[in-house]
Amino acid sequence: MLRLIISGCNGHMGRVVSSLCEADPDLAVAAGFDLLGTADREFPVFSSPAEFSGEADVVVDFSSTAALTPLLAFCTARRLPLVLCTTGFSETQLAEIESAATAIPIFRSANMSLGVSVLQALVKKAAAVLEGYDIEIVERHHNRKVDAPSGTALMLADAAASARLQPSEYIYDRHSVRQPRGRDEIGISSVRGGTIVGEHEVIFAGRDEVIELRHSAQSREIFASGALRAARFLAAPGRCPGLYSMSDLVASVAE
Repeated sequence: MLRLIISGCNGHMGRVVSSLCEADPDLAVAAGFDLLGTADREFPVFSSPAEFSGEADVVVDFSSTAALTPLLAFCTARRLPLVLCTTGFSETQLAEIESAATAIPIFRSANMSLGVSVLQALVKKAAAVLEGYDIEIVERHHNRKVDAPSGTALMLADAAASARLQPSEYIYDRHSVRQPRGRDEIGISSVRGGTIVGEHEVIFAGRDEVIELRHSAQSREIFASGALRAARFLAAPGRCPGLYSMSDLVASVAE
């Protein structure tokens, strides 16, 4: 049985993860971390990772960027693998993650959906083939999402940019721009409203034709399920320290 700690256990995603664990006899929640703590869960909840002294096999994080530093300290001290599903990290925090990955296995992805991973590969292929096409990315999320653009939108932009012959410039806001669109631009637009779980659309606009690649998440469960698959992958015997991503997980599934 795989014993998990859920960081951000009282949030929307943390509760979905715990409900999936309850339905799977091979998974057990050893504890939860939440800044406010709580007494309404079936497992102990701690306001600080340092308060937990029990046993666990892996940590799954759906919390916030503010929780990163103590979480990394806890995992490295306990040599626990860490699945990071939180987005919006600063450059300094990304450096912290890379440093910690020299000591423990860390899985980090802006989106835990296998479908989005496939979309990422398609975007990279399309960008390589459709040379000279304008690329625009539109992402839509619920009105409670804090960061914009989404980490997934940036991940898709990076995939497109990596396949282009020339360096790309990301443009997030055009309202103050009074000039024609540059050939090297990748436009990224954000929509926030209602209860939209997550939608990402990548538009390749060429002369007299438009190609659109799109992914729509129907529920948060697909992200929680992906996180648990990543937890199993990371906690596998012999997993070496390092920084892992969805491409590593997809490659392991294909083997």
